[in-house]
Amino acid sequence: MDITLTLAVVIAVVIIVAAVVIYNGIIGGYNRVQRAWSDVLVYERQKTKVLDQLQKVLADFMVFESSLLEKITGLRSAIHSLPAGADGNALATVETASRELMGGLRVTFEAYPDLKASEAANNMMREIAEQQENVGAAITIYNRNVELFNNSIEMFPGSVVNGLFNKKTPVIPFSDTEASQSFSYTPNF
Repeated sequence: MDITLTLAVVIAVVIIVAAVVIYNGIIGGYNRVQRAWSDVLVYERQKTKVLDQLQKVLADFMVFESSLLEKITGLRSAIHSLPAGADGNALATVETASRELMGGLRVTFEAYPDLKASEAANNMMREIAEQQENVGAAITIYNRNVELFNNSIEMFPGSVVNGLFNKKTPVIPFSDTEASQSFSYTPNF
């Protein structure tokens, strides 16, 4: 009888330890998703600082390019409206506005040779491009963390532990629908 009781206690302890490890893994995954989302927000907001400087440099040319001013203002508003909680769908507006602004800036630089020659404007364009690359890298990290987190709460045994204790819901990854529409590859599932 002592062997049966000992075996039952060992099995119970193993199950409890496994549940605690899974629970902590889910919490850690959720926190990594939130941190990755915060990184995306930081890079997007750093972009607004450069946009403010660029707007001052472009002030003389804004008379001719009022639509560019509207795009800068729209991008700044979209960045400031990003939610604090992770939401890949909310980022789509910002990324679309970024693409539109970069296109408008290229046209403006081509139309105004004096602006194109301006070292300050060129430096800011490089800074915006670098910030956009940082955003892209942060989005990649965010989406990877979202995938790992969602897997941890949707796959067995994590789904059981999550259903009993955490009650976390899947996080929405960022999906660039505009980019995905430009090619027609579909994986073989």
